[in-house]
Amino acid sequence: MTLPSEVDTASQLNPDLEPESANRNLEDEYLDELPAETEMSLFDHLEELRRRIFYALIAVVVGVIGSFLFVKPIVQLLEVPAQGVKFLQLAPGEYFFVSIKVAGYSGLLVASPFILYQIILFVLPGLTRRERRLVGPVVLGSGVLFVAGLAFAYVALIPAALNFFISYGADVVEQLWSIDRYFEFVLLLMFSTGLAFQIPIVQLLLGFLGIVSSGQMLSGWRFVILGAAILGAILTPSTDPLTQSLLAGAVLGLYYSGIGLVKLVGR
Repeated sequence: MTLPSEVDTASQLNPDLEPESANRNLEDEYLDELPAETEMSLFDHLEELRRRIFYALIAVVVGVIGSFLFVKPIVQLLEVPAQGVKFLQLAPGEYFFVSIKVAGYSGLLVASPFILYQIILFVLPGLTRRERRLVGPVVLGSGVLFVAGLAFAYVALIPAALNFFISYGADVVEQLWSIDRYFEFVLLLMFSTGLAFQIPIVQLLLGFLGIVSSGQMLSGWRFVILGAAILGAILTPSTDPLTQSLLAGAVLGLYYSGIGLVKLVGR
């Protein structure tokens, strides 16, 4: 709450300033200030960065080890979209290395909230009060969208791609797949889709910082459609048009949702 003395001071400095305008200016100045924090030298910043990275690496190691203990149920879950296709181990130890790869991705996913927390602790002292208001919604929205991207890839993209390849060669070849190639395909598609689902968060940050307005985002719709098609082709490890079209459509939907978010924050 603004104190009367502060309003009076602002009014004395500018007699033509209305009380409401004075209140608004004082509130803007308050929000644009850095909270009182202990100043740190460059060496202290580097030491703080080293400490946050160390904690994040510990979380990743713990997450990978924990995921490796339950890797078989995770592998069985990721095999569900293949619809009964037989997997082959083409080299000694191939399944073991696949298990390590799956545990690595899973451990990184499990540790990601703690990693994000460490990033926030590192950058928070350099944010103004106005910018700190955005941290919570951005972090929550980013996490929800990433999980939504994983789910979208698992439920829609992976089955669509696999059904295309299975049906295309059903009358010619027997479906026997390398387990390593399959999981490379599945994990890459899931995580690339999760990253693609961060588009509204990027738009929100750009709009909040005043770099791009919602009108400018909307005016470039032709380039957005072309970019969505290119992004769908790049992020999709398969070459089938159905999967690329699904991902490109999702990217377009996310982009226009991001424009709506930017408009909501008045940009």
